[in-house]
Amino acid sequence: MAPTRIISCQVKDIRFPTSLEKDGSDAMNLAPDYSAPYIILKTDSDLEGHGLTFTVGKGNEIVCHAIRVLSQMVVNKELDYIYNDFGTFWRSLTSEDQMRWLGPEKGVMHLAVAAIINALWDLWAKIEGKPLWKLLVDMEPEKLVSTIDFRYMSNVLSKDEALAILKKMQAGKSERENNLKSTGYPAYTTSVGWLGYDDVKLHRLCKEALAEGFTRFKAKVGADLADDKRRLTIIREEVGQDKMLLVDANQRWEVQEAIDWMKELAQFNLTWIEEPTSPDDILGHAQIAKELNPLGIGVATGEQCQNRIMFKQFLQANALQFCQIDSCRLGGVNENLAVILMASKYGVPICPHGGGVGLCELIQHLSIFDYIAVSGSLDKRVVEYVDHLHENFLHPTVVKNGSYQLPQAPGYSAQMKESSLVSNEWPNGAVWKKLIHDGVYTNPGI
Repeated sequence: MAPTRIISCQVKDIRFPTSLEKDGSDAMNLAPDYSAPYIILKTDSDLEGHGLTFTVGKGNEIVCHAIRVLSQMVVNKELDYIYNDFGTFWRSLTSEDQMRWLGPEKGVMHLAVAAIINALWDLWAKIEGKPLWKLLVDMEPEKLVSTIDFRYMSNVLSKDEALAILKKMQAGKSERENNLKSTGYPAYTTSVGWLGYDDVKLHRLCKEALAEGFTRFKAKVGADLADDKRRLTIIREEVGQDKMLLVDANQRWEVQEAIDWMKELAQFNLTWIEEPTSPDDILGHAQIAKELNPLGIGVATGEQCQNRIMFKQFLQANALQFCQIDSCRLGGVNENLAVILMASKYGVPICPHGGGVGLCELIQHLSIFDYIAVSGSLDKRVVEYVDHLHENFLHPTVVKNGSYQLPQAPGYSAQMKESSLVSNEWPNGAVWKKLIHDGVYTNPGI
C-alpha cells in the first residue's frame, strides 16, 4: 500500500568523532566532528522518508530542536497536499510568519528545512521506486518547475525561462543517461589534502588516490603560505603536472590577502580557489575573480551560501566561476534545483560541495540530474568526493576510476544503518559513551 499521510517525525543527533584523526581539518575548522541532524518521516505505510542536514559538531542539537519545531508543519499532512504543489509547501516552511524572523531562509532554520525537505524527496523517490536523480530526470518539466519557489529570483530566472531550459533539454536525455551509466560522473578527491595531515600521510594518500583512478585533487590552504607551498609541492610531485589541482581556503582571508596569496600559489597550475573570503562577501569574491581569472584561476564558492538569492547575486556579479551548491546548506532539493537552473542560464558549471557526513550520498543525485536534464555538459563539472563515513549508509556512494557510479536504489541515498544510528547518537551512543568514559574525547561541548 502506498503511503498517503505522514504520521510522525523522529529526530536524532548523530555525531562522529572525526576530530581525533583530523579528518575534515582546514584553515578555519581545526578539529571538526562531522555530524548530522537526522530525521525519519514515518507514514501510514511501511515506507519512510530519511533525511539529514550537516554540521561539524557543537550545536548539532540546536538544529535538531529547530527540526522538531518545524516538523509540526509536516506531521499529519497528506502527501498529495505536499507533492502536488511542492513549491508552495516549501515556502510554507521557510515563511511561517513568526519563525521566518529567525532567518529568513538562512542559518539554523534553513539547515532544519533542508533535513525535512530532503526526507520528503527521499520518500517521494521511494514511492515511485526510483533513485532521486531518476525521479527528477523523468519528471515532466511543468511538474518539476512547480517544486521551485521563484520568489526573489524571477528578475534573473522566471518560471517560464526555467521551463524553457528543461523542455529544450528533453532531447537527448536517454543518450546522456546511458553515457553516465557507462562512464560515471567525474569526481575529485579532497581526502588527500586535509590541513592536519603530516607529510608521510600526504604522500601515501596521493599514491592511493592515483591507484584508485583519481585525476582531480583538492588541498586545503590558507593558514601559512610557506607551508601551503611545501604541501602543494608534495602533491604535484606525487600526482604530476597534468592532473587537476584545486585549493580551498575555507574563508580564511581578507580580499586583498586572498589575491596576493593566490598569486604566490599560481605556480602550481591551480584550477580554482574555493571560499577565499567571507561567504557573504559577493563583491569581494568578484574582485578576487577579476584579479585571478587572467592567471587561469577561477573562484569557487557556495557551500556556505545561504540561499538562492545570494547565488543569484554571485552569478550576476561574475563572482564565481564554479557554483558549489550544498545539499544541506540550501533548503533541500527544491532550492538546489533553482540554483542549478540559474547557473545553467549563466553558463556556470555546477560543482557541488561534498565531504561531511552524507553529503556525497546526496550531491551525486543533483549533479547527475544537472547533466542529463539541464546542462547536457560535463565540461569543467566535477563532484567532490571524500572517503569518510560512507560505511554508515544503507546505500553508500560508489566511486570507481575517479567517477561516481549512478545510484540504483530507490530514494535519496540518505538512509543510515540502524547500527550506526544507535552507536553514534549523541551523547549516549556506544561510541560516545566509551570515548568520554576513557577520557579520549575531551571536546564534548553541547
